[in-house]
Amino acid sequence: MTESITIRPLSPQEAGEQVGALSAVLIDCVEGGASVSFMSPLTQERADAFWQSVSESVAAGERILLVAQEDTSGRIVGTVQVVLKQPENQPHRADIAKMLVHRRARKCGIGAALMRAAEEAARMAGKSVLVLDTVTGGDAERLYERVGWTKSGLIPNYALWPKGGFCDTTVFYKLISPA
Repeated sequence: MTESITIRPLSPQEAGEQVGALSAVLIDCVEGGASVSFMSPLTQERADAFWQSVSESVAAGERILLVAQEDTSGRIVGTVQVVLKQPENQPHRADIAKMLVHRRARKCGIGAALMRAAEEAARMAGKSVLVLDTVTGGDAERLYERVGWTKSGLIPNYALWPKGGFCDTTVFYKLISPA
């Protein structure tokens, strides 16, 4: 990938307008075998419904939706969410969710850039503890280690691969200083 990439949050309106583009990234990831909550085949309708609910959560102030966009085409090639809404005894925590990069845009530093942006968005939202989980042994696990996240444990048979069969998950955390 030779184009420059911009990482930015989507407004609630933009999140609603970009449902189709976000769905394209999600469907590509699931078709590529990513265990990201959906089974294969993932239909456009199911993907769109998911992103519509995310858009509503952004509008409610419950999460921040970041995207990686190609500068020249405006095409969304990656995304990550910072889930701000937590139980009342965890106002200092946020979850990092659905860090997705389209297969044609991988190995270009987009995942690391999305993670840095997610951490900064969480910091600016006053969060100090971030958590996430990912498939054990996958590229994302190695990425999270490279960008300074700490493994806290492994859960066997946590989820299913998109075409069936169990996969383990590794739980990570990162402590940050809030703004």
